[in-house]
Amino acid sequence: MKKLVSLVLFIFLGFVLIACSSDSKGDAEQEGTEEPGAEEKGEAEKDTFQELKVAYSAQPHLLDPHVTTNIATSDVSRHFFESLLTVDSEYNVQPMLAESWELSEDGKTFTFQLRQGVTFHNGKELKAEDVVASLNRWSSLAGGKGLFEDAEFVEIDDYTLELRMPEPLSIALTGLSYLGGGFAAIMPKEVIENASPDGVTEFIGTGPYEFKEWKQDQYVLLTKYEDYVSREEEPDGLFGRREAIIDEIRFIFVADSSTRVAGIQSGEYDLAHAVPFDNADQLESNPDLVNYVYPTAYLIAHFNKKQGFFADKTARQAALAAIQAEDVLKAAYSSEKYYMLNHSLMMPHQQDQWYSDAGQELYNQDDQEKAKALLEEAGYDGEEIKIIATRDYEDQYLGGVVLQEQLQNIGMNVTLEVYDWPTLSDLIYEEDAYDIFMMGNIPSSEPSSSVMFRADYAGWPEDPKLEELIQKFRSMPTEEEAKPVFDELQEWFYDYVPSLRFGDFNRVATAHKSVGNFQYQDGFFFWNMTNSKE
Repeated sequence: MKKLVSLVLFIFLGFVLIACSSDSKGDAEQEGTEEPGAEEKGEAEKDTFQELKVAYSAQPHLLDPHVTTNIATSDVSRHFFESLLTVDSEYNVQPMLAESWELSEDGKTFTFQLRQGVTFHNGKELKAEDVVASLNRWSSLAGGKGLFEDAEFVEIDDYTLELRMPEPLSIALTGLSYLGGGFAAIMPKEVIENASPDGVTEFIGTGPYEFKEWKQDQYVLLTKYEDYVSREEEPDGLFGRREAIIDEIRFIFVADSSTRVAGIQSGEYDLAHAVPFDNADQLESNPDLVNYVYPTAYLIAHFNKKQGFFADKTARQAALAAIQAEDVLKAAYSSEKYYMLNHSLMMPHQQDQWYSDAGQELYNQDDQEKAKALLEEAGYDGEEIKIIATRDYEDQYLGGVVLQEQLQNIGMNVTLEVYDWPTLSDLIYEEDAYDIFMMGNIPSSEPSSSVMFRADYAGWPEDPKLEELIQKFRSMPTEEEAKPVFDELQEWFYDYVPSLRFGDFNRVATAHKSVGNFQYQDGFFFWNMTNSKE
């Protein structure tokens, strides 16, 4: 399993280590020498009300991680929803709401024992019926669809459930433990039963924080759950003890980056998410602030393969040949310490066991003559090509600007339209709304669960060869035997070209020095964090 990378800045400057760990597992890289809030830690702070005001760049369009893989959704909801399993800082699968599990001799059935005495925020005790209802719903929707759609979760007794699969699945536990976008959140059975197709209407979980209020376009408010039943193990990544030291968390949605920067400088916010890279050095020079650099995702442009010019594979291959990836990344992330060229579909410092060189000769080609020849072969006749992006994530917009220029350079008529994040999140599922959309995707815990391989994901990569490779990958009894199949899958990616992968990137968060124990692993998590600011 991969190791969580703490020394992110070192990795991205050196480009020599595939994965590493530090003495402070689960923490993002801090730019500076002082541990913020360290001098304030102690028993006294537990007697003082603490709040955390987070200036977050994009409002989630939903707070139900079953129906969306949106990272804004998981960043907020992972504080009040928990999962059956989780991972530690080295991405080993660990129990969360489960106490233990065992696998049948034929490899087709997992039996899980639940922790007893865990309660939902409405006071109801967690039982197997809740877990079964949650996971059967999740396995049919965005988060778990594909991996478990032919499996069934079955209640055995109040604290026992089974996962019954038609065939052994070596990556089953990995899929259940992923806590990024679209994670397997556990909710009360009655909430699941009352859910609409657009998502649940009550946000009731078992986490250290409970949902209090969502004021659209302004904030989501979370408060400490006083009756939270934590695990007792030492914190290690997303595993172990979770303590709500901060009493109240307010995710304030601030799409304008200059407003986030001004607010963290003035003290209006305690933490600013997705700080513009051009402002990072300025903020670092402020003695009251600390910058954190953390690995986030990869920048990618997805084609509309259902209709329009790019429904033709040759047209997509033409665009792939034209791309100069580093120019896109420089525009989006400013400095090499914030991005890395990478042809592999899995980020090397996060999923090193899956890292692959397959198809790398087709990455970052920057071959305009080849691109023009392929464009002519595809029959391009001046049609308008529409790229859509959001400025709520400024890097996606800036990358889109350069992509527009590079496609124009091979003779294409390209426009770029900008939307807010919630609108874009809906628009990408409208078949006639775009030809290309810009996105930052977080790798899944294993390759076959990546959203870009789902036939129902925006852009619609509907190809029989893809389905064949996914099934072949999942049928392998071990990860070692699955690796060559992933190489085939990556070869398919660079031939079929469902998307244009530019490279990997970090983000910068800036916090007041009073904020202690900043952590990031596939998203923010604020339990075990302190804020000594008065």
